[in-house]
Amino acid sequence: MLSLNYKSILGVALPMMVSGFIQSIVLITDASFISRYSTEAFDAVGNAGLLYVTIYMCLVGMGDGAQIIIARRIGEDRKSAIGRVFGTSFLTNFTLALLFFGVLYSFLPNAIIGYSKNHEIALLQGDFLRIRSFSLFFAMITITIQAFLLAKGKSMVVLYAAIITASSNVFLANTLIFGKYGFPEMGIEGAALANTIADGLGMLFLVFYLIFSSERKEYQLFAYFKFDLASMKELLKVGSPLMFQGFFALATWTMFFTWLEQKGQFDLTVSQNIRAIYFLAFVPIWGFAGTTKTYISQYIGAKKTAEIPIIQKRIQFMTVLFLAITFHGAVFYPEALIRLINPAERYVEKSAEILKLISVSIMLFGFISVYFQTIHGSGNTLHSMFIELGTVVIYSICCFLFIKVWKLDIYWIWTVEYIYFSLLGIASITYLRLYHWKNKIV
Repeated sequence: MLSLNYKSILGVALPMMVSGFIQSIVLITDASFISRYSTEAFDAVGNAGLLYVTIYMCLVGMGDGAQIIIARRIGEDRKSAIGRVFGTSFLTNFTLALLFFGVLYSFLPNAIIGYSKNHEIALLQGDFLRIRSFSLFFAMITITIQAFLLAKGKSMVVLYAAIITASSNVFLANTLIFGKYGFPEMGIEGAALANTIADGLGMLFLVFYLIFSSERKEYQLFAYFKFDLASMKELLKVGSPLMFQGFFALATWTMFFTWLEQKGQFDLTVSQNIRAIYFLAFVPIWGFAGTTKTYISQYIGAKKTAEIPIIQKRIQFMTVLFLAITFHGAVFYPEALIRLINPAERYVEKSAEILKLISVSIMLFGFISVYFQTIHGSGNTLHSMFIELGTVVIYSICCFLFIKVWKLDIYWIWTVEYIYFSLLGIASITYLRLYHWKNKIV
C-alpha cells in the first residue's frame, strides 16, 4: 500500500503531472500550428476537439471506475480479483468504443452542419472528426492499462507513454498540416491524422510494457478476457456514474463553445485561445486527482479512514503550489502565452484579459477538487454524478442567460467558471460532512 508522506504522494502525482504537462504542450503546439494555417481551421479543431473529448471522457469514466476498484482490491490484498476487473474493463471499453465510433464518424458531422452558424467551420469539424474517431480504439486500450497502472501507483510508465504520444504528435502535426518532408499538405485532416497515429504509438508502448511486465503473471491480467456478469455489474456500478459525469461536464463545455460560435467568430476565436492555455492549469489538478482517487480507495480498503484528512490537506497544499508554478503566466505575462497560441493581434488583448480573470477560479478549483475526488475514491460515484449534474444544470442556465439572453461581452461570459467551481466545491464539502461516505462497499 502507498505511504502517506509527501515524497510518496508526489511520486504518484508527479509523473501524471508531467504527462499532463506534455499533453498540454501538445495541445498548445497543435493550436499554434493550426492557427497559423487558418483561423477557420483553428476554430474548427477547437470545437471538434471538444466533441471528441466529450466522447473520450466516457471511456475515461469507465477507466476511473476500474482504477478505483483495483486500488480497493490492492488495499484489501485481494490479488486474485484484479485480473478479472482488468479483463472486464477491456471488454466494456471496447463495446463502448464501437458505439461511440459510430456516433463520431457517422452522426455528428451531419449534426454539426445543422446547428452551426458558420458553414465552413462546420464542414471542417466533420473532416476532423471522421479521422479522429479512429483514435477511440487506441484510447480504450490505453485507458484500460492506465487504470491498472495508476491503481498500482506506477504512474511513471504512464508518463513514458505520454512522452511517446506527445513527441510523435508534434512531429506529425507539423509535417502533415503544412506538408513537409515530401508529405502532402493536409491542413485540418493532417492535424486529426497526427493525433490518431500518435495515440496509436502511445498505446503500443503500454501494450508491450504490460506483455513483458511481472504484473501480467502476478495478477493474471490476460486470463479473463470474457464477459463476467458479476464483474461487469461491479464495474458498471462504480464506472457508469463517472462515465455520465464526464460526459455531462464536457458536453456542457461543448455547448458553451457552440453558443459562442453562434454568437460570432471573434468571441469563438478568443475563447479557443483561452481553452488551449486553460489546460496548463489542469496539469496539477488532473495529476493530483488521480492520486487522490488511488490514495482514498486504498486507505478505505485497508480500513485506515482516520488518515483521510491528512491525505486531503497534503494533496491540497501540493495542488495549489504546483498550480502557482504551471499557471503563473496567466497573471504575469498572459499576452505572451496567448501569442504562442494565436499571433493574430486582434485577439490578443481580449484573450489576455480573460486569462487573468479566470486565474483565481483555477486556484479555487485546485483546492476544492480534492474534496470532489475524495467522493470518487470512496466509490460513491453515483452521488458524485448527481453533484456534477446539479452543478452543470445551473452552469448551463447561466451560460444561456449570459450568451443568448443578455448577450454579454465575452469577458463577462467567462465569469461562469466561478459559478461552476464554487457550486462544485460547496456541494462536495456538504456531502462529505453530512453523509457516511467512508462505509461504501466496492
